[in-house]
Amino acid sequence: MYRFLLTPRWWGINLFVVLAIPFCVFMGMWQLGRFEDRVQSHEQAEKRPDPSTRAAKPLDELLPVDKVTSGRPAVATGTYADQFLVPGRELDDRRGFYVLNMLRTDSGKALPVVRGWLPGSATGARVPAAPEGEVTVTGDLQASENSRSDGVNARGGLPGGQVGMISAATLVNLVPYDVYDAWVTLPEAEAGGTGGAMKPVPAAAPEGSGLDLKAFQNLGYTGEWFVFAGFVLFMWFRLVRREAEAVRDIALGLVPEDAAAPASPEAQEAPDAQEAPDAPEAARKAPAAP
Repeated sequence: MYRFLLTPRWWGINLFVVLAIPFCVFMGMWQLGRFEDRVQSHEQAEKRPDPSTRAAKPLDELLPVDKVTSGRPAVATGTYADQFLVPGRELDDRRGFYVLNMLRTDSGKALPVVRGWLPGSATGARVPAAPEGEVTVTGDLQASENSRSDGVNARGGLPGGQVGMISAATLVNLVPYDVYDAWVTLPEAEAGGTGGAMKPVPAAAPEGSGLDLKAFQNLGYTGEWFVFAGFVLFMWFRLVRREAEAVRDIALGLVPEDAAAPASPEAQEAPDAQEAPDAPEAARKAPAAP
């Protein structure tokens, strides 16, 4: 009854099923592994002490920024140079902007320093002036932002003196000196001056260290791949069952063997061709009317 499985048509169907199911299972396991990696990374981050409570180290010793050094206090010495405002940033459910200053160090590079946050619009805003002369800052280290970071404006078109992303790739086009591929945020308001009017910007958790939306997307993709594998197997069994029932009906004589196959054009034209010559012959055999 199941000899039809060895026909060329069914060889193609069987080959597709044999290849599709392992591929779906492999992709599902891969997505599940990505989810488990994110969970493990989150658990490790929860067990580590708060980076801001650890001893401060010189900036160059903490670079490049990774999941371990992100949030660590970094020390840098230099003089403040260009100032930029970073609009569209929220703090305590209020919309405002960051005050960002470039700290030029002895190495020749500049470190972006977020001195604080102010509410309102950045356009035409009056901000506290940066301290003059050589200063030593201690701020929580952060990796350069990208288009996926919260609050980033990657569309451009901002007024002069404003930037939408705190990134070396963006800032290096606005200043005539090299920029560190990192930035720091001051944990406390600047002492001794008007900087106290600004609120400190808390350090953000490193990207990929928490159970964010991407982690649950991996879990959702896992389910989708396994469901697709089950669907392929279900459809294969359904096709086999339908074919087996058709073979059984033909064997029992319930369905003519030729009924399942579509009639060829020659077979469809044959009856018409046979009826044409029969008409005159029938006329000749009919008895004449008295």
